[in-house]
Amino acid sequence: MTYAITQTCCNDATCVAVCPVNCIHPTPDEPDFGRTEMLYIDPRSCIDCGACADACPVDAIFPADALTAGQEEYAAVNAAFYEDRAPRAAPEGGPVFHAWGAPSFPRALPSDFAPIRVAVVGTGPAGMYAAEDLLLHTNAEVTLVDRLPVAGGLVRYGVAPDHPATKRIGDTFARFHTHPRVRMYLGVDVGTDLTAEELAAHHDAVVYAVGAAGDRPLGIPGEGRAGSVSATSFVAWYNAHPEVAPDAVDLSGVERVVVVGAGNVALDVARILVTDPETLAATDIADHALAALRASAVREVVLLARRGPEDVSCTAPELLALGRLPGVRLVVDDHDPRVRAAVEAAGPRDKAALLRGADRERVDWSRPPGPGPERRIVFRFHSAPEEVLDGAVRVTGADGAGPVEVGAGLVLRAAGYRGLPVAGLPYDETTGTVPHDGGRVTGRPGTYVVGWIKRGPSGGIGANRTCAAETVGTLLADAVAGALPEPAGTARAFDRLVRGRARHVVDARGLAAIERAERTRGEESGRPRVKLGTVPELVAAARGRRRSLR
Repeated sequence: MTYAITQTCCNDATCVAVCPVNCIHPTPDEPDFGRTEMLYIDPRSCIDCGACADACPVDAIFPADALTAGQEEYAAVNAAFYEDRAPRAAPEGGPVFHAWGAPSFPRALPSDFAPIRVAVVGTGPAGMYAAEDLLLHTNAEVTLVDRLPVAGGLVRYGVAPDHPATKRIGDTFARFHTHPRVRMYLGVDVGTDLTAEELAAHHDAVVYAVGAAGDRPLGIPGEGRAGSVSATSFVAWYNAHPEVAPDAVDLSGVERVVVVGAGNVALDVARILVTDPETLAATDIADHALAALRASAVREVVLLARRGPEDVSCTAPELLALGRLPGVRLVVDDHDPRVRAAVEAAGPRDKAALLRGADRERVDWSRPPGPGPERRIVFRFHSAPEEVLDGAVRVTGADGAGPVEVGAGLVLRAAGYRGLPVAGLPYDETTGTVPHDGGRVTGRPGTYVVGWIKRGPSGGIGANRTCAAETVGTLLADAVAGALPEPAGTARAFDRLVRGRARHVVDARGLAAIERAERTRGEESGRPRVKLGTVPELVAAARGRRRSLR
């Protein structure tokens, strides 16, 4: 028996570090690491020890013979990665090893520096990987700061509710919230409650892990019309983000939704729109989103992709899962001969091959979705949006033909995320990132960046681990070199400053109280949790815990 890595792989390589026979690739020191969509186990060399499954933070690894319906293809997916990678046998008939050699983790962290105090702004994956690195490998004190009164960042507000295994990485991060060398200040906005200069004045170093909160515009007429919403806002809406109102999305009377884009976010929103609401009722989806989806008339979601199926930007695991939604038909609009040719010519490792099981038909967009209860997702490739109209999207036609109008009760713009300027830091308008060198912010000694604000909105949760390792390594090298500015204020002075400025500061005890309150609400309705969706609700839950301790 062998193990297989499945859809929820986060790519953070925890499994690689514990594998005793080097059967998981690519490893962090190999060129393909960060380029492949997931990691893969070689069935020829796996010895069935289960160490990788025990270590996986998102429960993505299972025995191949125990894969559930909808996951069984991952045994073949893992094996296919090694088809053209010849292994070599170990001496005396031992386990099989690969020609590229055993994994190496050459990184060495310096230790010959005085204790430092580091602020990490942002409690999503990038910030928490950086905090983890500092806490596990140095004696640094870490101050966690977040503008929202609850921690989690992208794990809480970006991961789709029907991906609970992916959210479990939050449990790994949560163990550092109560670390004895951590101080937590949630509900504190750097740039509003205190300046970047004030934060830096009380710490040896500051690491910004603020992500990419903006959305990339389409740059076409009409995209700001009513009924045109960014996918960023839609994801925040169904995840109960406190800065997105419950009425920000109106699904009433909507039968067809057009999603501009075909990346993972586009697939997420399409899947949520057509999934049986009673299935979503077993998740932590926002109450208002669940109610809207239960009352929704949406029967069709159209995914518009500028390029062909051979260049689809979503990952293969997400595309594979899309074709297995119960009660949902997957269709490819056969409007352009290039589409059929690309699907039929696709090799076994090409994503386009995953669309062979989809129905292919030439869709008549002059008509509304077909009658009846059937729900479907339609891919329309080679279709660049030209204009958002009232109740439709005008897109390019087939192979240079005239434009086509696709009727839409709602348009979701999923062209990608974009980093926003950070108060007090330089900003590159072209890339939407903070200029840096190995994570060290240009012209700002003692200031660092990590995650999407550092490298742009690329890579999943696990990509932040290696990104954080680079930034923390740069920071510690500066500490050894004596290049970090001396803080003027103490930790106690910073605490007084923050509590005097911010109205509703939530600490680790308050965060634990929020967690209990949400899980209690979930137990009452048979759900894992029911999220508190406004800042006053979150703050009230946090304060309730503190009052009970008095």
